[in-house]
Amino acid sequence: MARAAHGGGGMGLLARAALVAFVALVGVVGGARAQLRQNYYGSTCPNAESTVRSVISQHLQQSFAVGPGTLRLFFHDCFVRGCDASVMLMAPNGDDESHSGADATLSPDAVEAINKAKAAVEALPGCAGKVSCADILAMAARDVVSLTGGPSYSVELGRLDGKTFNRAIVKHVLPGPGFNLDQLNSLFASNGLTQTDMIALSGAHTIGVTHCDKFVRRIYTFKQRLGYNPPMNLDFLRSMRRVCPINYSPTAFAMLDVSTPRAFDNAYFNNLRYNKGLLASDQILFTDRRSRPTVNLFAANSTAFFDAFVAAMAKLGRIGVKTGSDGEIRRVCTAVN
Repeated sequence: MARAAHGGGGMGLLARAALVAFVALVGVVGGARAQLRQNYYGSTCPNAESTVRSVISQHLQQSFAVGPGTLRLFFHDCFVRGCDASVMLMAPNGDDESHSGADATLSPDAVEAINKAKAAVEALPGCAGKVSCADILAMAARDVVSLTGGPSYSVELGRLDGKTFNRAIVKHVLPGPGFNLDQLNSLFASNGLTQTDMIALSGAHTIGVTHCDKFVRRIYTFKQRLGYNPPMNLDFLRSMRRVCPINYSPTAFAMLDVSTPRAFDNAYFNNLRYNKGLLASDQILFTDRRSRPTVNLFAANSTAFFDAFVAAMAKLGRIGVKTGSDGEIRRVCTAVN
């Protein structure tokens, strides 16, 4: 998706960060569910959702990167400090989340689309200061899914925007491209998400790309720095070596879903069944027998995948929601009020 493509840090740091995230989650999950609800802006800014969808649709037509980029923005935001749009904050000296770890490769097209959607909502009569950037990001993530062929669903709203960011922990709380199933499950569980949730959210890799540096070790060596390197289809391996030669360009990339890279569908899971998962953390979902039945289910039944994805996105959107004085509604997404 949503899953970051970076080489994780030490597991001690990861474990400590995960514990902090879990403790924070326990403290806010009850309040988040009470605060969030569908049609939250029905009376205060009734055209907010349609306006966001219109802006996102326009930007998606201009740049397909807005689709996977927006999903990745939402995932990174929720996993780092909770769903509070802290990922959107920009510091003049570059000391912000968007310049750290895997966040440094977040899509500028997606960031621009969210900022434009916020400006459009602020310009609606009576809506200034009513709709948070965190909610606009959640709406936009929902919209890019349906606009690229995935399920249409209602999204819970009512988040506040965070007032701070934490650049230091970014590289320790996001999954890396070489994670095995235990590492993935541990990290997602620390955020209240199950193995099924993790596999469903991984299905967001049915759209989008990743750069060569995230998988080049996988296609030229038999060992990852972290754990076991799952098998790869030989023809797929050869094609990836053509895309990413040993002396690859820093801008070179490959599609995460080789079959239908511009459609939100279940082809990603079918690819895994044929050992065509580009990242080791993708292919391990089929290679490991504990997660294989879910991959097979989603590959055979797109409705099962869509239902699980919608449920997982709802749970993802409840992580670390800010309440009361911990949050605000920003005038612009890039700076606190």
